[in-house]
Amino acid sequence: MKKRDHSYEERTARDDEFNSAGRMAALLQAARHYADEHHNGAGVAATPVDGVFILRETAPTALQFAITKPLIAMVLQGSKRVTIGSDRFDFGAGESLLITMDVPTVSQVISASADTPYYSLVVELDAAVISELMANMVGLEAATDLPVNIDQIEEDVAEAALRLLNMLSRPRALAVLGSQLVRELHYWLLSGRHGSALRALGSTDSHARRIARAVAIIRANYAQPLRMKTLADAAGMSLSVFHTHFRHVTTLTPLQFQKQLRLLEARRLMLTEGTAIGIAANAVGYESVTQFTREYSRLFGSPPARNIRETRALERSVLSGEPMRQ
Repeated sequence: MKKRDHSYEERTARDDEFNSAGRMAALLQAARHYADEHHNGAGVAATPVDGVFILRETAPTALQFAITKPLIAMVLQGSKRVTIGSDRFDFGAGESLLITMDVPTVSQVISASADTPYYSLVVELDAAVISELMANMVGLEAATDLPVNIDQIEEDVAEAALRLLNMLSRPRALAVLGSQLVRELHYWLLSGRHGSALRALGSTDSHARRIARAVAIIRANYAQPLRMKTLADAAGMSLSVFHTHFRHVTTLTPLQFQKQLRLLEARRLMLTEGTAIGIAANAVGYESVTQFTREYSRLFGSPPARNIRETRALERSVLSGEPMRQ
């Protein structure tokens, strides 16, 4: 009897593993089918569902700088590296990256080729949906203020994501059921390994949500001098406690956060609007072009003029289909 029970358990485990592998393969196939047809040439395939898109790259990329919203990124093929502050995270196929705070990130696809492109499904997280779900869920563990979390993609999450991607080819059904599927995906994330970190986003009194109020002020006034007391008051904390939790939640100090915001916006102005270096520096709050150039070089690896020139050359090579030169 014991031998038969053990054999049954082994078969069940093998069946579960097979079903899980099949589900992930189907999710990759659905993402590939949609992204190959709808990508914009810059590696992004937007979907009709707000906040849901697929990333596709056919070669390792240069460093990409952005202010990342709270999101879950599920890698289906290839691998990626994300740096937030001084912390670096590498993750690959079958793993998901959770970011629970608006933070400056440096990302790079490190494994991709024409034969095996990089694919990831990205879903921006909705704090209101999370709060509503939490109000109806019992037995939840305490939230943790982890700004970044990496874990395996769980079966329930993969299944909900697969149904969402399969719905993209049925626009009438998507219009009715799309938001419901996104809500379900939030539920499975809350119920799974990412749950404790994700719950901080939905809890109105968590340290993460308090710091988010301060982050919103910095983002709205990044070109102005920081008033630490204003930020601490918005977070409902003393100055010392605010500094401690701000760094814990964002991995940066408030001044470092503001500096990266300024430099990212200046880069956008120069790259997309052709703004002159001195004008861009002044627009984001720098009085000294020399200081701006020094700090820009430290973040982006080269002075503004060279960085913008190289970035534009890279974009032209991507659009023309030429291989990227590292």
